[in-house]
Amino acid sequence: KEYSDYQKKLIDLRREAKLGGNFFVEPEAKLLFVVRIVGIIKLSPKPRKVLQLLRLKQLHNGVFLKVNKPILQMLKLVQPYVTYGYPSLKTVRELVYKRGHGKVTKQRIPLTDNQIIADKLGEKGLHGMEDLIHEIYIVGPSFKQAANFLWPFKLSAPRGGFKCKRHGFCEMKGGDWGNREEEINELIARMN
Repeated sequence: KEYSDYQKKLIDLRREAKLGGNFFVEPEAKLLFVVRIVGIIKLSPKPRKVLQLLRLKQLHNGVFLKVNKPILQMLKLVQPYVTYGYPSLKTVRELVYKRGHGKVTKQRIPLTDNQIIADKLGEKGLHGMEDLIHEIYIVGPSFKQAANFLWPFKLSAPRGGFKCKRHGFCEMKGGDWGNREEEINELIARMN
């Protein structure tokens, strides 16, 4: 309900701006989903370390991150090795339900039961799947704990393949690495 209200509010604001002949500045995205698209061969130490810090240790690993200055600086350093964008609620939900694993006593446990989440994040007010998805999507106060509780997603190679990993998504030739904003949803759908 909260999401639909928020969407309605955005639509109203856009219409208002259009009527008044003004511009409506879209709200900045708060949530990033980052996928590693390059393996481990011939990586220089700095990007390797940054990918480690982002918990992207394997090819096709994905994590949710908050949009802030340090994270964006880190992503700049590893841009040719990752692709990222702003996931929609549907994408977040599908990822967590299908590929969600929790970190329980340093082990990767599939999220088969709400109890697993409640035991670990109960004191933060997250008692089940939907709470977890909500917290991640709105980047709430306990986002850090929630994102850290989720083991990095191990995705498959995308159906239909990548276009060209050597080139950036925003280059004229078209490629894969870098920021693909809303287009990430289509990629995740093929990888999930």
